[in-house]
Amino acid sequence: MDFRLYLIVFLFLFNISRLYAQSDTTVLKKKKWYQKNSVKYFAAPAILVGYGVSVSGNHGLYSSIDAKNDIHHLFPNFSTDADDYLKYVPYGQYILLKLLGTPSQHDFLNVALLIIKSNIIASALVFPLKNIVGRERPDKSDFMSFPSGHTTDAFVAAAILHQEFKDKSPWIGVSGYAVAASVGVCRMLNNKHWQSDVLAGAGIGILSVHLAYLTHLNRFHLPKKLTISPMVSFHAKGIGINYRF
Repeated sequence: MDFRLYLIVFLFLFNISRLYAQSDTTVLKKKKWYQKNSVKYFAAPAILVGYGVSVSGNHGLYSSIDAKNDIHHLFPNFSTDADDYLKYVPYGQYILLKLLGTPSQHDFLNVALLIIKSNIIASALVFPLKNIVGRERPDKSDFMSFPSGHTTDAFVAAAILHQEFKDKSPWIGVSGYAVAASVGVCRMLNNKHWQSDVLAGAGIGILSVHLAYLTHLNRFHLPKKLTISPMVSFHAKGIGINYRF
């Protein structure tokens, strides 16, 4: 089981990195190794997924079983459904910042498309892995533990928040990733996931967003007279549409 998991993750990350490293060889030759897109975009996901795999089961300096035992000892009766809602908080942060007039990398339409694309990529990675690996959850409820879907969703949202406002302030992204990390912690405290599931889910979430942005052509633009933006008031929440004649 562990060997098959190592093989799947290694082949996936190796082929993805090679694909993008070869996509523009003329540019890459002029850049230092740490400036290459294949390094910048895939280093963090590779480290998270790789470390997650390395601490699966009883392996590693602080294994998933060690983490589970410590959590059970410190929080024996912990239970919360906050993780079902916290994973959407970075999207709420994005909406709030736009309502405050904070400039972002893309307009609302393109961000919506990037969110959809990122989640499609994430689902295409997470659900096949869950079925292929077939790892049992800590609470023994099923065999769909690896990777954590909740954590993946949360890190997709956080990575999009970071990408959109990274030129404005790095702390915006930090706040989103902090919320996403809390989702992973809650999944472990709820005894729904192992430490390795959460780490891999975080890596897959970030990777999915990077792939979505790298492949996004940004060709979708609204007419200048038409604006679409999130709208929140005391009486209603939704999307505001304005057209200037």
